[in-house]
Amino acid sequence: MATSRINLIPPEKATPRSGRIPVGRASRWWSPPAANGHESTVSVFISPRAFVRVCAHAGSDLDNEVGGWLIGKWRADRQTGEQFIVIEHSLPARETRQGSAYLTFTQDSQVALYNEVQERYPEKDVVGWYHTHPRMGVFLSEFDTFLHCNFFPQAHQVALVVEPHSASGGFFIRGSDGVLDPRRYFGFYELNNGRRSVVHWRNLLSDAERMRVIGGIGL
Repeated sequence: MATSRINLIPPEKATPRSGRIPVGRASRWWSPPAANGHESTVSVFISPRAFVRVCAHAGSDLDNEVGGWLIGKWRADRQTGEQFIVIEHSLPARETRQGSAYLTFTQDSQVALYNEVQERYPEKDVVGWYHTHPRMGVFLSEFDTFLHCNFFPQAHQVALVVEPHSASGGFFIRGSDGVLDPRRYFGFYELNNGRRSVVHWRNLLSDAERMRVIGGIGL
């Protein structure tokens, strides 16, 4: 019987392809840490379709954690060299062990996700993962951090946490030193091409709201 091999880790010397960072087609959403001056080492862009699908999965079980993979592109801007990822698709994990305060990707779920990526998105990258924290807030637990470091070890791979009850969420991104702060999350760019936003998370700030916050604290 043929077996599937899972390899979430790109080759050791993998580098991002060259591209043009799509800031002009996106609206930025700031997390409170980023709004107060902390910047991420990798910019995150997400399509409205992918955002809606993640939120739909997050709301499918309000008592137990759910999660999956984030699929898209890893690029470096051809002019500035700034690295960014574009999240285009989300793949819900089906064969998981889950509870109100934990989520474990089983071998079956990993194999199924890997095979789905190969079948549907063979030219795309696994740029991270997502999971929910029902009634717990936006942070990474010790086990979440272990999963991220062992299954998504590349500097550009992110962890998205969604809290569906409070309609909040954020991305966890490694610093320039490779360290992942489990309490500091970041916002993202919504690739909406100037159309109406689909983002409804209450913990994030639009550009206009951020400017009011900065003005209010005298920065």
